[in-house]
Amino acid sequence: MKKSILAVIFLILAMTASSQDNGGEAQSKVKWYTIQEAEKLMNVTHRPLYIDTYTDWCIWCKRMDTNTFTNDIIAEILNKSFYPVKFNAEGKDDITFMGKKFVNDGKFGNAHQLAVALLKGQLSYPTTVIFNVENGKVTLDPIAGYLEPKQLEVLLAFFAEKAYNTKSFDDFRKDFVSRIK
Repeated sequence: MKKSILAVIFLILAMTASSQDNGGEAQSKVKWYTIQEAEKLMNVTHRPLYIDTYTDWCIWCKRMDTNTFTNDIIAEILNKSFYPVKFNAEGKDDITFMGKKFVNDGKFGNAHQLAVALLKGQLSYPTTVIFNVENGKVTLDPIAGYLEPKQLEVLLAFFAEKAYNTKSFDDFRKDFVSRIK
């Protein structure tokens, strides 16, 4: 009896420590939008879209959810300077975005037409996409691969501060001071 009580206490303590370590996988601090919601918001108050292009089977996508999007600083930057979108690249719903209808018709395997367009045909997951409309010009910057919080922080800061108007990303990164410990 004592052993089973101790085992339960140990299990509860281990679960509590685990959820504190990773921020709780389901406890993302980012306010995620659908791509249609973000497009409407972008037309009212200009901010670029941050699009997390993922699939349900992608282990690295799940790691970004657990390790990167639960970071307080990452969530703060995304929520303040972007309209964050989580987009399932293999979703089945029809989507109208920027006046064009996109479907998942099987022509690209399991990939949705919008994923193909956003990723410029380079289907790799996860892929971060910064979508910006500024002065009538659309820019689309897909960055493939898993990003640790510090890696994503410098990328987000580059776009949030509009540093791309005055310097290259490499120059910006050299001078960047991370707030993530």
